[in-house]
Amino acid sequence: MDQPKLERLLRLMKLLTANTTYNVDQLAERLQMSRRTIYRYIDTFREAGFVIKKSRDCIRLDKESPHFRDISQLVHFTEEEAVILKNAIENIDDTNLLKQNLKRKLYSVYDNKTLADSVVRGKNAPNIRRLIEAIEQEQQAVLHGYQSAHGGEVRDRRVEPFAFTTNYVQVWCYDLESHTNKLFKTARIGSVELSEAAWEHREAHREGFIDAFRMHGGVRHRVRLELGMLAYNLLCEEYPLAERDVKPLGRGRWSLDTQVAGMAGVGRFVVGLLDDIRIVDSPELTGYIREYIAANTPNM
Repeated sequence: MDQPKLERLLRLMKLLTANTTYNVDQLAERLQMSRRTIYRYIDTFREAGFVIKKSRDCIRLDKESPHFRDISQLVHFTEEEAVILKNAIENIDDTNLLKQNLKRKLYSVYDNKTLADSVVRGKNAPNIRRLIEAIEQEQQAVLHGYQSAHGGEVRDRRVEPFAFTTNYVQVWCYDLESHTNKLFKTARIGSVELSEAAWEHREAHREGFIDAFRMHGGVRHRVRLELGMLAYNLLCEEYPLAERDVKPLGRGRWSLDTQVAGMAGVGRFVVGLLDDIRIVDSPELTGYIREYIAANTPNM
């Protein structure tokens, strides 16, 4: 099997075993494949001995499938191993970029509470542990004293947590009040209380679109930039997911052609590197940059 096909199969396997469920259209969109290819790969899993589960139009790999336990052991750490890894990572100098990369990679394959502690510190750590427990046990939870970004309103939210973003910065939840999937910043949660009630809306759980600059929203905007050496290096260091949308142009220049949920994230990145970035064809971004500079330039 060629390497690109193997990589696509592994990416599909990760989605089919995630906390969130997806239908074929969503899988095709996330993996940038055709529906036909998704069905063909699912047949490959079935022929390999995996059991395919369907709930309405959503598809999963059954964790009771033969070989599943063997595969899970490839990314499993015992509690003792997790502690050793945690201590080893923390001993790396904070200025070393590999430290954050290691944390991200470990989190991407293992949602262990001990490893979560190596990423999240301080008063927020107990909340993260309870949210992990709610996800693992498929329980509802109450986010006590959640401070909204809009107007600073503080109140309790009853939710069904089902997935985290990178480094536990935000948690995807099904909001039982609005009956929609929302992102809640973990730093804005006062405390987390686990409910005795189990999930009631599993089939409605959906992770929304989050762009490479960690902004989320329901609308996607295309942004095209030409980057110099400095901008390219900083982009790859600060926003690793953006690297998949970068292509070399030669002579120390790179092209970034990506989709964003809004202009704020990419706008802040561009403003700090105006001498090394050229906006190719993104009128919305150009307008945002002009307004940003005007609003932040003191009147003489």
